Amino acid sequence: MTPKDTADRAQGSAEARGDASWSVLAPAEQTAPLVFASPHSGRDYPAAFVAESRLDALAIRRSEDAFIDQAFAAAAEHGAPLLRAHFPRVYVDPNREPYELDAAMFDGALPDYVNTASPRVAAGLGTIARVVTSGEEVYRHKLSFADARRRIEDHYFPYHATLRSLIDATRARFGACLLIDCHSMPSVGGPMDSDTGSKRVDIVLGDCHGSACAPAVTDTAEGLLRDLGYSVRRNVPYAGGYTTRHYGRPWNGVHGLQIEVNRALYMNELTVTPTEGLGELVRRMNRLIKALAELDMGILRAA
Repeated sequence: MTPKDTADRAQGSAEARGDASWSVLAPAEQTAPLVFASPHSGRDYPAAFVAESRLDALAIRRSEDAFIDQAFAAAAEHGAPLLRAHFPRVYVDPNREPYELDAAMFDGALPDYVNTASPRVAAGLGTIARVVTSGEEVYRHKLSFADARRRIEDHYFPYHATLRSLIDATRARFGACLLIDCHSMPSVGGPMDSDTGSKRVDIVLGDCHGSACAPAVTDTAEGLLRDLGYSVRRNVPYAGGYTTRHYGRPWNGVHGLQIEVNRALYMNELTVTPTEGLGELVRRMNRLIKALAELDMGILRAA
């Protein structure tokens, strides 16, 4: 489904669902050169997957960017679509290459096209994760590649086809597109992170060290966030994942910026439940989205 299809069917904001795997919360008419995506807030766990996991229902959720889709849901009110994955990242992670897989997780040899040697695979966090954020192993037994391929074909590829459609339609309409990839991060660096045990700032902006997003755009976003009262850092410990690197092409009119929100601002990280801070986060992100929607198009087109 294209953004135009979504808009044509909308009366006010509307939600287009992709067979329950993803949804687009879209405005009746797109008026801003922005696309928002929340790839890690999905919480629809297949029963068979839960059964084969060695983790309990709460432990397995600790890799979620829980409630981040709610934090950025105002995008449609300000004329921009929000793409939300409903499948959980621990089941299949759309912020990775299509096939970043740990060979040790599987009961047979993997095809030659599989990337088995990336830093993300080494950390246990490939397209099919071996561990959750806390470092605990996910599975009781080895998996079949056929199962991994089915997950990727059913969820990963349709999600990215939709994201590409949204980006292309936005660039065609406005001459440029700013993709905001929305995430959350643990308040303290975990066992697989470069900042293990360190307390984190409120917001980390990842622009792949300036290669995925024009510096003027990142400067503007950072200034807006600081004006909202947040402490902000760039590219450390998160410089931007697959989505930011793959789509961010400032010279081609597409800027990719990853936003990581400290979970302690809005949720209990042990119980994966929202706190009163979620309402405040929603209000501040509403103001951020509004300001980005009013961004001078010259900044986006100048790259």
